[in-house]
Amino acid sequence: MRPSPETPRRTPDSVPGQGWYSSGSRLPALDRSLINADLAPVSPEHRTWNWWHIASLWIGMAISIPTYTLASGLIERGWTWQAAVGSVVLGNLIVLIPIALNAHAGTQYGIPFPVIARSAFGVRGASVPALLRSIVACGWFGIQTWIGGWAIYKLLESVWPGIAQLPSLFPAWVGLNTGEFLCFMIFWAINVAIVLRGMDSIKFLETWGSPFLLAVGLALLTWAYVKAGGWTELLSNPARPFKQPTDRDWELGTIFGAGLTSAVAFWGTMALSIPDFSRYARSQRDQVIGQAVGLPLTMALFAFIGAVVTNASGVIFGTRVADPVLLLARIGGPLMVAISMLGLAVATLTTNIAANVVAPANGFSHLAPRRISFRTGALITAFIGIVIMPWRLYNDVSVYIFTWLIGYGALLGPVAGIMIADYYALRNRTLDVDSLYRRHGVYEYHKGINWIAMAALALGILPNLPGFLAALGVIEVGAVWQWIYSWAWFVGFGISYTIYLFAMRFFEGVNVSGARDYARK
Repeated sequence: MRPSPETPRRTPDSVPGQGWYSSGSRLPALDRSLINADLAPVSPEHRTWNWWHIASLWIGMAISIPTYTLASGLIERGWTWQAAVGSVVLGNLIVLIPIALNAHAGTQYGIPFPVIARSAFGVRGASVPALLRSIVACGWFGIQTWIGGWAIYKLLESVWPGIAQLPSLFPAWVGLNTGEFLCFMIFWAINVAIVLRGMDSIKFLETWGSPFLLAVGLALLTWAYVKAGGWTELLSNPARPFKQPTDRDWELGTIFGAGLTSAVAFWGTMALSIPDFSRYARSQRDQVIGQAVGLPLTMALFAFIGAVVTNASGVIFGTRVADPVLLLARIGGPLMVAISMLGLAVATLTTNIAANVVAPANGFSHLAPRRISFRTGALITAFIGIVIMPWRLYNDVSVYIFTWLIGYGALLGPVAGIMIADYYALRNRTLDVDSLYRRHGVYEYHKGINWIAMAALALGILPNLPGFLAALGVIEVGAVWQWIYSWAWFVGFGISYTIYLFAMRFFEGVNVSGARDYARK
């Protein structure tokens, strides 16, 4: 796979008609508390990514262990492989729409997600969606780091079984033995070292990390085909096609909604932060084609592998093994385990840096541009990735899919709805870039915060709160709230989109022609 080009130098220069000056020069009328080199627009001459670069980015991110376990986890819960793969494919086709829509502003103006969010939330209020997105990314950083550390642990365990018997350093509620924690921290330290050194230090790994992971997946599929005795057994389904995510008797629509919502929420993070990457695209055509080629097909292929291999593991072992790391450790000899685990760790490393560092680093930088650089933001991401105890999010399928994925979908769906309503329905894709970096401009609203956007965000989240608390086991709720929560991303998106659009037009009188006049009120 061809690697993405070197990330262009991000400086506030050469944006036609916007009054930008070269880095280090005076930036007239711009508030330095709202800009640094990482948040400034990418100049046109530095927007060099074509459709294949965008597609390569998506292929590299989609071919990952979480993609495999998104489908395999549903299989482990009793889904048919057709239902599991179908929900992933349909979910990715759906989420491709908001991804492409939000990517437009990044390509059009060369600005990242936190800056685009200022249009709807205000120059100060945008820190709220940026922070929400960053916290979710910290969780994903921790999950990917745990996966890499888990691979290292299984590698060491194959040559030194005693690693599992090291004296315990933690109470039982932590959920890790000493060896697992040490391997997690080793892989965490590798990630941090690369972040501190810079993105270019892993460019050579990007050319083969994801292809290696794809090769591992195809090897698992071949193994399953041989061991299961052909496609008939490989594609067989259990007598009971669905197992409920809890002990409650949920309706089929709730179960389908949970699967579809988890598939959409899986990339719901990138549906917001895609401008962080599309800002480097040469044209709208490049970003649309690149994403359409790179995302759905790759997700469909790897989800199919994860679903079918997990399905076959039940035939072969008598129990389904959703975790590919555990499966590889179970079927391979020491040499195979060593090669596969090392490869999994490297492939996970490249995915983690690309998908889970750029967005939160920009998000944290947005909180205090003069004090928090991209590198500092990345370090904050790494430390939160430990505190969040990602092994607890990932190791339990119910927690991973029905609490983590759907839960953060309830947070990010409303943000996507507000941003799309603002950019397309309210402003007809027209932004005043200078004002995005200036106090008391078009996007000042009320002391830098658009309280209508904040209210729309809260009201979009609110209906999903009872179901989320029930998923955590805090309260018991009825079937209606369970159903609503199972469609959390869609519910939040629709409510926030509608409330924001109509409230802005009714209370503030803001529309395409009047957006610039709002600041003079």
